[in-house]
This record gives sequence, C-alpha cells and structure tokens, in this order.
Amino acid sequence: MEAKYSNEILEQMAREKVQEEKKFYTSIFIYVLGLIIYISKTYFGAPLNFFPIKYINSFVMYVWTFFIVIQVLKYIFVYTLFGKNWELKRIQKIMNQEKINNLKKHGNK
Repeated sequence: MEAKYSNEILEQMAREKVQEEKKFYTSIFIYVLGLIIYISKTYFGAPLNFFPIKYINSFVMYVWTFFIVIQVLKYIFVYTLFGKNWELKRIQKIMNQEKINNLKKHGNK
C-alpha cells in the first residue's frame, strides 16, 4: 500500500516539476526571439513594423528583461537552495502524512 502512494506522489511531483521547467524554457525561448527582433529593428534597421512586432521597443524590452531576470533568479534560487535533500525530505513528509491519514481511516472502521 505504501509503495502505491509513494509512486503516485513521486509521479505527481515529477509531473509538476516537468511542467514548471517546460514553462520556464518556453518563456526563455520566446524572450530570445523577441530580443533578436528588437536588436534587428533597433540596430540593423529591419523593417518589422507590423502587429505585434511594431510594439517591441526599448520600454517593452526593459520590462520583459526585468521579468525574465526575476524568473531566472527564482529558478536558480529554488534549485540551489531547495536541492535534492529538501525534495527528498518533502516527499518523505508527504508519504508519512498519507500513512497517518490511512491509519486513521482504517482505524475508525
């Protein structure tokens, strides 16, 4: 019974982690595309004046860069500060809580 719950918990945590990483890398990819377009327009005079590309200007890039830096710092902070040991402790805590809940359910019958 415990192996079933531990596998489900580990699988759920792995899915969540993969989703977070997917969102992070997607946002970095889109930012790099926007940066390439901005540099092409600003420094090389590329005639990119159609919607929505025409709205990529210095202000938009400053704000976008700020949010990307925050996202990168969060990503680095989470994986550096909350590394493998923290994750294993968290999994163990969740599994122990599930075991306690199951004992209470089955003990009351």
